[in-house]
Amino acid sequence: MGEVRYMISDAARLVDVEAHVLRYWEEELELPIGRNEMGHRYYTEENVRLFQRIRELKEQGVQLKAIKMLIPDLEQGETEITHLLARVDKLPAAEEGQAAAREEKMQQFQCIMSRLISEALEDHTERMGREISTQVSGHVIKEMDYLLRMKEEREDERFKRLDEAIRSSQKARKERAGLKKEEKKRWGFFGVKKGQAV
Repeated sequence: MGEVRYMISDAARLVDVEAHVLRYWEEELELPIGRNEMGHRYYTEENVRLFQRIRELKEQGVQLKAIKMLIPDLEQGETEITHLLARVDKLPAAEEGQAAAREEKMQQFQCIMSRLISEALEDHTERMGREISTQVSGHVIKEMDYLLRMKEEREDERFKRLDEAIRSSQKARKERAGLKKEEKKRWGFFGVKKGQAV
């Protein structure tokens, strides 16, 4: 009788995790999981036991990078979690030093990026302020020119009407004065109409 093969959903149920967690662990830990003729994953009893041990370590707070180094022990059937956790604590100090160095470099990189972003934002804000100021000044000047032109046109129109009114008034006065003169000529000096007997 051949070995038992589980589909991913069955294996996930046995390990008590979601199917995507198995796929993630497989990829991160570079586990050689078998595939059937159609290319679907299948899991053996050994795979299920390995994933159960991985889950137990994860529940103890062990990160996948440390678990990856313990895979040979897990595959050999090491089941004592305390022993495995002790191994995690004894990981080479060089690796811890590398992790610390990476962390420090990451912090330096973040500081540099923060400073660059801050400087870029300040520069951008300053340029935008100047550009907006220039545009606003240009618009204000154009608007003031327009308003002054409109005011001048209204004043010109007002003076034109006033000039017409004055000329019209002067013309009317001249006409009245001409009529009075004509009347005087007709009536004469003593108010008697010329040609009438007194």
